[in-house]
Amino acid sequence: MNYRHHYHAGGAADLLKHLVLMILVRRLQAKPTPICYLDTHAGTGLYDLGHEMSQKTGEYTRGVARLWAIRDTLPRPLGDLMRIVASHNPDDNLRMYPGSPRVVRALLRPGDRMVACELHMKDILRLQDEFRGDPQVSAHHRDGYDALKAFLPPKERRGLVLIDPPFERADEFTTMLANLKVAHDRWPTGCYALWYPIKGPVARGKLHAALMHGTIRRVLSVELYTRPAREDDTLAGSGLILVNPPWRTDAVLRGALPVLAKYLAEDDDDDPQLRARVEWLVGE
Repeated sequence: MNYRHHYHAGGAADLLKHLVLMILVRRLQAKPTPICYLDTHAGTGLYDLGHEMSQKTGEYTRGVARLWAIRDTLPRPLGDLMRIVASHNPDDNLRMYPGSPRVVRALLRPGDRMVACELHMKDILRLQDEFRGDPQVSAHHRDGYDALKAFLPPKERRGLVLIDPPFERADEFTTMLANLKVAHDRWPTGCYALWYPIKGPVARGKLHAALMHGTIRRVLSVELYTRPAREDDTLAGSGLILVNPPWRTDAVLRGALPVLAKYLAEDDDDDPQLRARVEWLVGE
């Protein structure tokens, strides 16, 4: 495995993913019973935006840096996300960006629990070091898809699974869906979030069609485009498939995503509603 998320830390895809994670966790926490969060491809907890990997792509300059400049004026839940980012930059200079384990850890209540899995050796060692001594977090060096069989269902019987593979493999969409079915069979009441890149209409269309013709119910699609989708391999945006999202998650997302789209658009299209899509693929 060669993928390093550091190249993409703080970019538009991260902001979408972390915003959705925050909303899902907060909605799940509307009930007092504990939750478990399983991150199958966790990466590390914190990313130094001054590192050569972040500097090489500059994705954060078109992502979190745009929101950082106006963080005090952003509405919830975007403002809440930027407050988590600010907590890791106490000198008021944007240097560090939190990965999904850090974003979710900031939200956990006493009694909630996180299980984070990562296959890249350097990243898992960093992740384990960051959370060493934290009784609510366990970090494991293992394949994320295998983790679905090992850790589901959780003892809490409530919670969220993030499946966020690196998409290094040509068959990643198929593999992700196959493992979602395995996980859903083991824990049909769990909430699942599957991240995917949007590089054109074909792969994205096949993913949606497979879900629409499958057996899993309550499937919500959430997408953010920073540029128009084309037939070539250019990244136009990213999306998440949500299975069993908590009540009114769709309404919260429909209010928040156009605001994010407004600030992250990379062209002159002035209609953020066209860039933020929240659509039920499968109902009850």
